[in-house]
Amino acid sequence: MSSNSIPKHSLVLYKNKPAIVESIADKIEITLPDKSSKRVRPKDILMLHPGPVKSADLTAEEIDLQEAWDLLDGESCSLQELTELAAGDYTPENSWSVWNSVAEGLLFEGDPGDLAPRSLQSIEQDKLKLEQKANQEAAEKAFYDNIKNATLTDDDRKRLQEVEMVALGLRDKSQILVALDIKQTAEAAHRFLIECGYWTAEFNPFPGRNAVELQQPEMPVAQLPDEERLDLTHLQAWAIDDAGSSDPDDAISLDGDRIWVHIADVAALVEHDSEMDLEARKRAANLYLPEKVVHMLPTEITDQLGLGLQETSPALSIGFRLNDDNQLTDIEITPSLLKVTRISYDDADTQMDTTFADLDAVCERFYKHRCSNNAAKIDLPEASVKVDQQGRVVIKPLARIRSRMMVTDAMLMAGCAIARFCADHDIPIPFATQPEPAEISYPETPSEMFAYRRKFKASRTSLDESPHFGLGLACYTRVTSPLRRYMDLIIHQQLRLFISGKALLSREDLETKLLAVDQQSGALRRTERQSNHHWKLVYLKQNSHWVGDAIIVNIDERKTDVIIPELAMEVKIRTRENFALDDTIRLKCTGIDLPEQEAFFSLAG
Repeated sequence: MSSNSIPKHSLVLYKNKPAIVESIADKIEITLPDKSSKRVRPKDILMLHPGPVKSADLTAEEIDLQEAWDLLDGESCSLQELTELAAGDYTPENSWSVWNSVAEGLLFEGDPGDLAPRSLQSIEQDKLKLEQKANQEAAEKAFYDNIKNATLTDDDRKRLQEVEMVALGLRDKSQILVALDIKQTAEAAHRFLIECGYWTAEFNPFPGRNAVELQQPEMPVAQLPDEERLDLTHLQAWAIDDAGSSDPDDAISLDGDRIWVHIADVAALVEHDSEMDLEARKRAANLYLPEKVVHMLPTEITDQLGLGLQETSPALSIGFRLNDDNQLTDIEITPSLLKVTRISYDDADTQMDTTFADLDAVCERFYKHRCSNNAAKIDLPEASVKVDQQGRVVIKPLARIRSRMMVTDAMLMAGCAIARFCADHDIPIPFATQPEPAEISYPETPSEMFAYRRKFKASRTSLDESPHFGLGLACYTRVTSPLRRYMDLIIHQQLRLFISGKALLSREDLETKLLAVDQQSGALRRTERQSNHHWKLVYLKQNSHWVGDAIIVNIDERKTDVIIPELAMEVKIRTRENFALDDTIRLKCTGIDLPEQEAFFSLAG
């Protein structure tokens, strides 16, 4: 458009905005709706009305162009003609309103001097696109409204799976979080999923974050093969465990001065490289969560082999004596048949001076022997954490009662006996070892135990015999839980091969198994530790006015480490009080942040 064809005070279009021509020279001076001025080239503007126009601050009214489109019947027209057809009068205001309707691009196309009606086919196609776009925008608005109001539909939940993957650490980014300007972190995604109602406030994310299996194994379980077993049904065999335990895999007998530790004979059904062996190897161990237990083997195996679950129980029994020098002698390993009585630790503890007096005396002597070998005495609080069917968290401190200590040392003797037996007979097995710390201590107070534990080196699994410092044993392996730990099952498979005279698994075979198990075992233990802490925080949230005792175990410049005995929980607090190590203080819970896994405490008044 040349400057000669543009009248002064006319209405023009500049960058989709109305403007008034104020003066015309090499460049054209225009005034915009906000009263600002600009000098532009003629080609930068389109004339909408010759004017005169007093103000560019015009409001576009909605003009229906459908009747004009019908009347034109495909013929082109100018903006003036279209305005007269659609709005009656060709005024600056009407021309601006009509142009805005034209600019939608549905019924007409072109410039103000030459507007052409679009074809019916093009219009219908665009209408469909606009309808689809409107539906998408409405659905998007409804989606974000549902998020805001925590009223999610099934389709909303499907869309939010990408956020769940961020919350579980399975992906780094979610477009939904980007749209809502929420940080791309697992913790921020966790908080968002709670707030929008996708997860309950108590949801435990840690099994998902550690990618552990949560489905129970399902596969056919064969019947126990018919084989010769030593009949030990005349002995009183006790399976002592926590009340409510569902997988009893060890029991104890005392036959004169001979101790028998009986273990569920899992290797009789789960042979090396069988389908169940491979499944158990993949899972590594039972996963014990406060809300559920996920087994590494089908539960039908426990029903068959759990000690005391049937009238008679098959077992792999380990017999030995503890001589005057506190050495294990006369070690015997045999498949057996038992009659087992199940009893809880608490009930057994009432019979320590009667039924279990002789057995306790032997175990006590073995315990003192371990202590003489610098076994670490770490007696810090422990607790059982469970979630009941109503979703309530139940925390029960585990007392260091005599029956539990007796069973612990009986099982340690069995592990020591098997380790010694395998070393003497060149049977490759995974040994449990632990190096000495840089400095050996004999802690007595909670703070000393807390500090000493920090100095410990990690325990290891090795195919070479080596001492286990923390237990005070020169040679040891874990063998008493083949229903629950794959590492124990490996040893049972080797022992059965040895007893039957068959070829043993080679070190290479065992290394393959151990490599498969090690990483998964770490994921399981991490999941259990994080889940226990999670449910302890839920417990504090459910008991919002919690007040209890704590023991100071470490003091530094910024924070103080304390242990809460009734929760077996270690936390850091800030305090200006001049406390000493091992002081008992009274705390109250002041807040819980589940996504961040934090609890906040202050001194109780």
